[in-house]
Amino acid sequence: MPEQTILRTCAENLDYGVSVEIGATPIRLRTSSPAFFRLLEDRYGGFLGQAPKPSYELDVELHSPTPNSPRADLEVSRNQNVWRISRGDFWAEWDTQSRRGHVRQSPNPYSIDTVLRILHSLVLTEEGGFLVHAASAIRNGRAFLFSGVSGAGKTTISRLAPPDVTVLTDEISYVRKCNGVYRAFGTPFAGELARVGENVAAPIAGLFFLDKGPENRREPIGDSAAAAALLRNILFFAEDPALVQTVFQSACDFVRCVPVSRLVFRPDPAVWETIV
Repeated sequence: MPEQTILRTCAENLDYGVSVEIGATPIRLRTSSPAFFRLLEDRYGGFLGQAPKPSYELDVELHSPTPNSPRADLEVSRNQNVWRISRGDFWAEWDTQSRRGHVRQSPNPYSIDTVLRILHSLVLTEEGGFLVHAASAIRNGRAFLFSGVSGAGKTTISRLAPPDVTVLTDEISYVRKCNGVYRAFGTPFAGELARVGENVAAPIAGLFFLDKGPENRREPIGDSAAAAALLRNILFFAEDPALVQTVFQSACDFVRCVPVSRLVFRPDPAVWETIV
């Protein structure tokens, strides 16, 4: 078959497209499968947009899963302006200049979820932002981040939120620097709550590192300790020395601009009176 015919056939097959807009960054996903298209619509419900010009476009090719494939290690690499990522259950690449890419995966939502997280983490790095293991929520027009390792209480603090609090996520927070101000955006990356966050954003008024205890109290943390703790929780997957240095600088800049505290709390809704 002539090359021109192949290209036309591929274009005709990718009839189903959806724009997933996280952190005000729309990424258009195109597929030939109506079933996978519906799966994407269901999973990213409140984060679907109609941006006429998406930031990135990814063509998703589906294939049958192979036994035990997700066990293979994640690899993220760059060759000039092309990023490539692979794991046992998917392979993907995108060009930072053309802003187009290709994903080959089995028909499940978890592979494309990982691709989106990695793509956003790389985009944010260049803007001074980051993805971080943290719950986040908005109250009175201000956003608060609650970070910690698994079991620290991210989901608990989200469950305890009073009715006037808008939960952005209980698992992975999206931090972006907009006109010199750090803002937290809602994400569809859910944790134990199994519920996507709200697709809204607000300026960040504080970062709390969680620690369960017998009482509710907050303790200030110095910039050096705060930056070190933040770096341990930032999601970054590429072994790229220049970008690693950029992430380090972003963490230092963030803690100099945003108040950081250790929040000791017990599972009681009254903790929110300590926060705000």
